[in-house]
Amino acid sequence: MKNSTEILLGVTGSIACYKAADLASKLVQNGYSVHVVMTAAAQKFIAPLTFQTITCRKVITEMFPQDYEVEEGHIPLARLCRLILIAPATANIIGKLANGIADDYLTTAVMASKAPVVIAPAMNDVMYNNPVLQKNIKALKSIGYDFIEPEKGRLACGTEGKGRLASVEVIMDRIDKVRIKN
Repeated sequence: MKNSTEILLGVTGSIACYKAADLASKLVQNGYSVHVVMTAAAQKFIAPLTFQTITCRKVITEMFPQDYEVEEGHIPLARLCRLILIAPATANIIGKLANGIADDYLTTAVMASKAPVVIAPAMNDVMYNNPVLQKNIKALKSIGYDFIEPEKGRLACGTEGKGRLASVEVIMDRIDKVRIKN
């Protein structure tokens, strides 16, 4: 399906960042205009240049870069984007959003936007099942955030469990459905 929806792709610090590059590529191939925002931790796993090459857009990696321009700030991007996808989403970003903490570009853009938010968690199964994280997910769901359940399988730590980032196909299907509803 071809479209011209502006989408903010938030990439947070998880080994699943490599899947986010494939996801960004599929979004672009399907006609989405993708704006990537990477947390500092995400940049430890994958270089911003990867996403810049895929999306043909500057990747946002910090709140106030040396060449900061107001028109490139989080408010204009929050107004422009019609959908926000955070994939992979760590327990940290979920906790920040659930508790109203806006201390980086991604969290401030999410809080400044009226667009639907879709979150695809990726983490160790013990972290995913932690009652604090589950409480934060429940709180975000109660205000309309959409979650894509992680998959069961082999995790980066070598164990088996529920915590793998959902497949690109599953995420793309959900994005198309959310976009169609709005």
